Amino acid sequence: MAKFTFGQIAKEVRLTYNGDKTDIPIVGLEHIVPKELTVTNYDINTNNTFTKSFKKGQILFGRRRAYQHKAAIATFNGICSGDITVIEPIEGMVYPALLPFIVQNDAFFSHAVQGSAGSLSPRVKWEHLSSYEIELPSIEEQRVLAEKLWAAYRLKESYKRLLAATDEMVKSQFIEMFGNPLSSKQKNELKKLGECCCINPRRPNITLHDTDKVSFVPMSAVSEDGHLLDILDEEYGKVKKGFTYFENNDVLFAKITPCMENGKGAIAQGLTNGIGMGSTEFHVLRPINEISSPYWLLALTQMPVFRERAAKNMSGTGGQKRVAAAYLEHFMVGVPSIEEQRHFEAIYKQADKSKFELRKSIDAIDQVIKSLING
Repeated sequence: MAKFTFGQIAKEVRLTYNGDKTDIPIVGLEHIVPKELTVTNYDINTNNTFTKSFKKGQILFGRRRAYQHKAAIATFNGICSGDITVIEPIEGMVYPALLPFIVQNDAFFSHAVQGSAGSLSPRVKWEHLSSYEIELPSIEEQRVLAEKLWAAYRLKESYKRLLAATDEMVKSQFIEMFGNPLSSKQKNELKKLGECCCINPRRPNITLHDTDKVSFVPMSAVSEDGHLLDILDEEYGKVKKGFTYFENNDVLFAKITPCMENGKGAIAQGLTNGIGMGSTEFHVLRPINEISSPYWLLALTQMPVFRERAAKNMSGTGGQKRVAAAYLEHFMVGVPSIEEQRHFEAIYKQADKSKFELRKSIDAIDQVIKSLING
């Protein structure tokens, strides 16, 4: 093993594009997905001032807000934002296929964040990135390591595709059983959503002491695919004011942009003492016994068409746009029988079990990748 600085194995590419931008792929930071190894998204024929050129196979590193872990291999030629550093390997110094994993390593991003300057939009310069130190084996050993890493990554991507397919299956099942919730023709009697569930129910009289624990759910603890993540316990007295109250089996719906558009929402389950306190940016939908199931409510409110319609009815400006409770109250929906809803609930839960196992496999692969890089 020999020690190198990053600047000894890779170089920054600074090429300017001055030609016609018609049909040329344009990449901004928003097109790079955090912790993904390849970039496949881009815009074309949009107004922009970008002039930095890149080629297929080069690494696009998001130098602004590096803590977002945005760095990926370009799968096409194009033009990118000035907030992206274009990187390529130095021939003979590093096996090219290994370089993306070196860049995506947590230690590399930690180094980048430490050297970032600026308050609202911290940026890191190439001079700092190039000072990162790493130990590397021979080129042949690097080749073997890169092949193992890419094999693991491809397996991970196949599991992620299965995850996405499972989500689509649930949505398709919802449409098949209940129809498009925005269609003028419904299989079941139309009712206001506010008649099918209690929206933002009042907090009842609670016998808890201030030192008793309840679950605390910030917006960051709600996923975009219907789950609660990393729920914390907090003393009731510390959160009883200024937060949203909910109980087990209530459905949380993120009302503020961009969380609403991104699909944040979940069923509250396993709450400490059966009580949760969370962000004021949640609407709470409480199922009504024998009328609605939390899984039907969650699936309905997570349907892309439901969120798209809700987005058109938001009020406010900029990043402070919100879906009003009245919109949910008056949303007209065909209400299936509780037996049909429970049948759908069984399908949803089975899909959730499959997704849980897929996530475990993905996490295990991530650990293998980390161990190979750090080993």
